[in-house]
Amino acid sequence: MLLRGAEASRYLAKPDPARAGLLIFGADAMRVALKRQEAILALIGPEGEAEMRLSRMSGADLRKDAAALNDAVKAVGFFPGPRAAFVEDATDGLTETIAATLKDWRPGDAVVVVTAGELKGKSALKTLFEKHPNAICIGLYDDPPTREEIEAELKKAGLSRIEPEAMADLNTLARALDPGDFRQTLEKIALYKWHDDTALTPAEVAALAPATIETEVDELLHAVAEGEGRRVGLLMQRLAGQGMLPVTLCIQALRHFRSLHIAASDPGGPQIGLQKARVFGPRRDRMQNQLRAWGQRTLEPVIADLVEADLTLRSSAKVPGLALMERTLLRIAMTRR
Repeated sequence: MLLRGAEASRYLAKPDPARAGLLIFGADAMRVALKRQEAILALIGPEGEAEMRLSRMSGADLRKDAAALNDAVKAVGFFPGPRAAFVEDATDGLTETIAATLKDWRPGDAVVVVTAGELKGKSALKTLFEKHPNAICIGLYDDPPTREEIEAELKKAGLSRIEPEAMADLNTLARALDPGDFRQTLEKIALYKWHDDTALTPAEVAALAPATIETEVDELLHAVAEGEGRRVGLLMQRLAGQGMLPVTLCIQALRHFRSLHIAASDPGGPQIGLQKARVFGPRRDRMQNQLRAWGQRTLEPVIADLVEADLTLRSSAKVPGLALMERTLLRIAMTRR
């Protein structure tokens, strides 16, 4: 059986021990590992591995010893309780071996948990779990965690009171960070709010979120967008001392002004537009203020200037890159004024 979306998330949080097998696959190895860890923990409990109720083997090990999986599934544990047999990095070449184990599975045997990388639509392994009457197949794609998944993770940590804006910021973070970094951020938030009954605020989310841009670059781009040309030269000197590459600076400047352009163009208003552009926390508030002076039409030539600068920096022409960027940013700051 194939599960998707919220149904798949609910099943991974509470797998059915009466099912013979579970396949979790996806291109993002970290996301697959986190969901597999969650499913096995729910199956065997926190003491399951210590009580030797979990058997682990890699796909390479199973190819060398085809009977290993069936032996692990049928083995009687010393400690009572549900058991799981975990196969990591499986491929289509192991389909027949896993199929034989699933066919021989009986109630009371260990649940077969299999993880794999990206599988094609016609994958034999994927087809086996999809069509098996007593197995579950779940594919994990590049979609960020849903609001339901984020709320479930925070609820596990004891956080039930979350301000709506803080939840919107967490949704933005979930799209901007990879799964491992986002999970660590949620763990930091949970530790910070331990025994704190007040609602989680946007300021707390911003303070605990990992930095996505260097502070000096952020300050420079804010100075440009706010028309503070006098600060541009000083901030450029600091960045030059840190070894900032002009191409990198240009890319980040493009990202900043494109975010402003998305917000200025969004029919739902600047706040919705900034959420779509993955801007959150104090940076979002500051960019909302910048939008009072910038409109869609005034931002378009700014983006054109930055694209032209980017092409020049990437060309074979020998130009002083940081000086070119400084002149471009000063011109944009003066345009705003």
